[in-house]
Amino acid sequence: MILRIIIWGMFLIGGSFLSVYFDLKFVFTRNLLVNFWWHFVTLPIGAVLLWVVIRISRYTGRLLAHYGREGDNVAPMETNKLVTADVYSCMRHPMHLVLFFFPLSFALIEGSFVFIFIVVPAEILIILFLIKFIEEPGAIKKFGSSYREYMNKVPMFSFKKECLKKMIFDKPLPDSRKN
Repeated sequence: MILRIIIWGMFLIGGSFLSVYFDLKFVFTRNLLVNFWWHFVTLPIGAVLLWVVIRISRYTGRLLAHYGREGDNVAPMETNKLVTADVYSCMRHPMHLVLFFFPLSFALIEGSFVFIFIVVPAEILIILFLIKFIEEPGAIKKFGSSYREYMNKVPMFSFKKECLKKMIFDKPLPDSRKN
């Protein structure tokens, strides 16, 4: 968990500083970095996107906490049961999908052209790499053949209307004892 927080911090802080540095080096992007109208457009889009990312991350995290914990000896932020309910029935990584937009929301708020169009796509590729080569093997190790069957039935990500509705329009969990 600490490693994930460090990686996200590097993405946001490192991406931000790197992007501003390159924005200031090039005339076109330097002009955008100080352009009121550019920020007038990007700032509200970034703020709304950040709100959506936080809302959906919170909901999908609550689903994991609710359905993925069996017993009292489960460490915080961990699961010991495979979750295949709700939005997890139509995509394996809904939280990761929405977290692709986390760096983009910060880039839009900052208004950095380089961050939006160069750093964010690179960060998304890194996130995909981490999911494919760290998260998925870890889940296979933890849940074994159950996760392999789940992988065969459910795609990593889904943009089907029904699936996105499940992710966006969260509903109360059936048992409110865990939030």
